[in-house]
Amino acid sequence: MAKLSLQDQLLKSGLVSAGQAKTVKAEKHKQAKQQQHNKTVVDDDLKVQVQKSRSEKAENDRLLNQQHKEEDERKQLAAQINQFIEQNRLPQDKRISDDGIPYRFTDNNKVKTLYLTGEVRDQLANGRLAIVKGGQHYEIVSSEAAQKIKARDASCVLVLNEANSQPSDATDPYAGYQVPDDLTW
Repeated sequence: MAKLSLQDQLLKSGLVSAGQAKTVKAEKHKQAKQQQHNKTVVDDDLKVQVQKSRSEKAENDRLLNQQHKEEDERKQLAAQINQFIEQNRLPQDKRISDDGIPYRFTDNNKVKTLYLTGEVRDQLANGRLAIVKGGQHYEIVSSEAAQKIKARDASCVLVLNEANSQPSDATDPYAGYQVPDDLTW
């Protein structure tokens, strides 16, 4: 005897009428179709979520790559500036002496002092030399070199005086009182 389904067995035994069996079969068919429809909706939602996560990951990767690129550019710029300072700095024996004249300048709102020879101090005051910060130490370079460094990073140039080439104004009430060159603070 062939195996009969539970529905057929219930019909044969008379426990269920043919109408009830049809109704149950129709409901079962509706549920199957509904599940299939829900499955496609869930699949579509899943595809949307996957696409959204992929686009977020791509955006995060792009931002991270941009940050790495900017950091590399900053490192290259700092290396260029340090190399430029090393190539153009005044030799130690020509600029600094233990018994030299103190030259004070500010670095991040702190007063710093270098002891310089009179000649180097005069050149700094006249704008022919400049003080730049190379890492944790201070170097003296020519004003042309300081201009090039300033074009790359202005925060590295600490002292760069303008050459005094302006004629005095006749209407200036303090024109007769020139600031002495040897003024120290």
